[in-house]
Amino acid sequence: MSAFDWDDLRFFLAVARAGRLTVAARQLEADHTTVSRRISALEASLKAKLFERSPQGYTLTEPGERLLGHAEAMETQALSVASELGGADLALTGTVRIGAPDGIGTYFLAPELGALAERHPGLTLQLVALPRTFSLSKREADIAVTLEQPTEGRLVSRKLTDYRLRLYASKEYLERHGPVTEVADLSGKTLVTYVADLLYSPVLDYFSALEKHTSRRFECASVVAQAEAVRAGIGIGVLHDYAVRQFPELQVVLPEVSYLRTYWLVTHADLRNLRRVEEVYSFILSRVRANRGLFV
Repeated sequence: MSAFDWDDLRFFLAVARAGRLTVAARQLEADHTTVSRRISALEASLKAKLFERSPQGYTLTEPGERLLGHAEAMETQALSVASELGGADLALTGTVRIGAPDGIGTYFLAPELGALAERHPGLTLQLVALPRTFSLSKREADIAVTLEQPTEGRLVSRKLTDYRLRLYASKEYLERHGPVTEVADLSGKTLVTYVADLLYSPVLDYFSALEKHTSRRFECASVVAQAEAVRAGIGIGVLHDYAVRQFPELQVVLPEVSYLRTYWLVTHADLRNLRRVEEVYSFILSRVRANRGLFV
C-alpha cells in the first residue's frame, strides 16, 4: 500500500454519507469529476475497492465500511484539535445539524434556536426533520431529538422531557358536528390522523384504541399538516399540548384521553466534546427545562 493523500478522506466521507457523487460534490463545493478522481486515487493507494457503483449511487463495500470508522475517528480528532486550539475567546463557528420530529422542531426548536444563532453569528444551525431512518454515525445529524432512547452505537443520550398529547378539535367543527362528551360520540366524526405505513416508531400510534368508534379518517404524514387540518375544521386530531397553545380556536375533546410520551436528546460520543456541539446540546436542554410546563 502506498501513502495516500489524507485530504482524500474528506471526499471519501462526503460520498459515504451522501451516497451520490453530485450531492457530495455540492457539499464539498467541488466538481463531481474531482470527487470521482479523488475517490479513485484513494482506492488505488489503498489497493481496495471502497464503493460499489450503480445508477442508484455509491454503496460502501466491506473495506469501505472498515475505513469509515477510521476516517470518522480522524475527522473527529481534527475537529477537536481545531476547537481546542481555537481558544475560548474566539467566536463559535461552524455548522451544527439538529434532527428532530417535526412537532418539536416546528413548534419549539425553530423559535427557540433564534437566540442561540444571534449569540453566535458565526455558527450555522441546521434544523432538519428526522426521516424514517437516519444515522448519527454517518453525521446525518450532529444532535437528534428522538422518540425512543437509542440502545446501539456509540451514542450519548439524555432524557429531554416527557410531553403530552390530547384530542383536539376546532370550535367550528364541534358546532357543525355536535359535541363529543364520551368516546362513543366519535361515531360519524372524522379523525385527522397519520398515514399508518409511514409511521417510523410505534410510540406514534395513538389511534388504535379509537378506530373502532369511527371509520372516517383524514390522513396526513406530518404533524404540522395534521394540526392545520384540525384548525381548518376537517376533524378531530391528536395534537401536542405545546403546539396547540398557539391555536386558541382549538379545544380539548375528551380530556380523559391523553398520551404521555418522551423525547430524548442524542449525539455521537465522538462529537459530544466539540465546543459547538456541546453549546447547542446544552442550549436545547436548558430551553426545554425552562419551558417544561409547556410539555406536561
